[in-house]
Amino acid sequence: MTAPVIESTAQGLEGRFPGVVTADTRAGYSGYVVSADKLIDVATALRDEMGYDYLSSITGVDYIADGKLEAVYHAYRTSGGAALTLKVQVPRDDPAIPSLVSIYPGADFQEREAYDMYGFKFSGHPNLKRILMWDGFGGYPLRKDWKEAYFEQDLKPFDSRWPGGNFYRSEEKNPFGHNVAYPEGFNLENWAPEKDVILAPELTVSQMAGGVGHLKTDTIVVNLGPQHPSTHGVFRMLVRLDGETIVDLQPVMGYLHRNHEKIGERNTFLQNMPFTDRLDYLCSMSNNLGYALTIEKMMKLKVPERAEYIRVLMVELTRICNHLWAIGFLLNDLGAFFTPALYAIRERELILDFFEATAGSRMMCNYMRFGGVARDLPEKLNDENTMDFLIDLVHNRLPKAFDALHEYLTENEIIKSRCIGVGVLPPQQAIAYSCTGPLLRASNVPYDLRRAEPYSIYDRFDFNVCTRPNGDIYDRYLIRMDEMYESAKICQQVLRDMPKGGDILAGKPQYTVRVPAGESYGRVEGPKGELGYYVVSQGKNNAYRYHIRAPSFINLTILGELCKGHKIADVVVILGSIDIVLGETDR
Repeated sequence: MTAPVIESTAQGLEGRFPGVVTADTRAGYSGYVVSADKLIDVATALRDEMGYDYLSSITGVDYIADGKLEAVYHAYRTSGGAALTLKVQVPRDDPAIPSLVSIYPGADFQEREAYDMYGFKFSGHPNLKRILMWDGFGGYPLRKDWKEAYFEQDLKPFDSRWPGGNFYRSEEKNPFGHNVAYPEGFNLENWAPEKDVILAPELTVSQMAGGVGHLKTDTIVVNLGPQHPSTHGVFRMLVRLDGETIVDLQPVMGYLHRNHEKIGERNTFLQNMPFTDRLDYLCSMSNNLGYALTIEKMMKLKVPERAEYIRVLMVELTRICNHLWAIGFLLNDLGAFFTPALYAIRERELILDFFEATAGSRMMCNYMRFGGVARDLPEKLNDENTMDFLIDLVHNRLPKAFDALHEYLTENEIIKSRCIGVGVLPPQQAIAYSCTGPLLRASNVPYDLRRAEPYSIYDRFDFNVCTRPNGDIYDRYLIRMDEMYESAKICQQVLRDMPKGGDILAGKPQYTVRVPAGESYGRVEGPKGELGYYVVSQGKNNAYRYHIRAPSFINLTILGELCKGHKIADVVVILGSIDIVLGETDR
């Protein structure tokens, strides 16, 4: 979609809702401010009349100096184009906003996160409870006046960290004591983890189907996780069972929550780059790129040509690494041995060898920089010319590994019987629930940010946006196989066209940067889907607001719906087919 079309749409929105929708006139900001009491009407018009069928991101910002909280919504068309941004401003002492779950079901977990971190009261939300913190947590940790038990200072670098004999631990000045604050009226004696999730009433499968069962059964509630080998980390599923059939399921996360965003608002902009590595720790390079693009938008930096090609090479190799691992985990969830996947894991190790030689690390790469990359490709890798190594890798070794996987897995009768027709996600439901990445494209929705809103230099490459028609586990496996071939094709074009010399960084390396005041939302098509960063700057060295739109977190919104009516053994495989990482889910 072109910019003039977006502008005319926005002007139409202002004309349709005079006095309700107004342009955001703050310097460095964009989008439209909407009255809270009209948000439902405006969102309905966006979806039904203007084609913004995909609500990507919801986040909160605490403008404490103005006495306001602001909820920020980024909506898109799945046909492609840039965002239309809505903002709702409410008083900090009464932050009431209507829920959009009835219009965009994908708002569910994101509204709960905004409630959890800021205290927004989303009226009409079906289950407005904490999602990353536990019920007994006191306060809203991303508000600007919230202080933790061992609070030191608002912004880094902390004074206590400077050399010269003034070093101290914050605990020395804040002795351990009653450092846990409970909400007013919270009774720890009567609290149980099973009470923090709402499940469907005690229905039997026959009642769900509208029939009459010949055998009376009782339903039971069980916890799958958080300490379970098949939950891909410390993740819990609260499940209501009728025999071995799922009546209802609710995901419960937060066991790995580190308040990544609070840390990000205290760090300087540059200090955040290695923290992005710790999100999806299998996809460090992609995480780096999304954050770099967001800040580069605000700084209006032009990335050198060679650096652009290196970036694309790194993130497409990262996509291959992720998908190889996702398929291996899916096999494990199916109860298979890893033997077939070893053919591909061997090639993944070669990619990690290249990352290590270039960035200095196999996983936590910390490689991207604002305006380019940290260092150029090495001349040699394992006593071999690096370019010769890469050409052999992307032209020969990787495609042969993909072929081997296809030969062993695609027509395997056990895999087909366990995966075909299981966990079916229809296309309209996938869009409504803000699903993204392979999960969305396996439901026959050709939405890929590299095509829908091209970034970096993706508009120069010839590749297909892969889709599959059935939306089941089997198609989610196949879509990752398809995408690995396309990523290898992109890497082949990168090596063919990459300039042989030139700068890899715009300007000189900097140890601190000042980002112009304003806001920016940058997003990339990560291996698991849309990875977005929403950053607000006040012209200083540190981000005022730093938010991650994590695909693993949002893709879990649909998990309960996918599992209903299936067996308990299928739940593990459905979860594996979504492909989550808890470091990104919980942040």
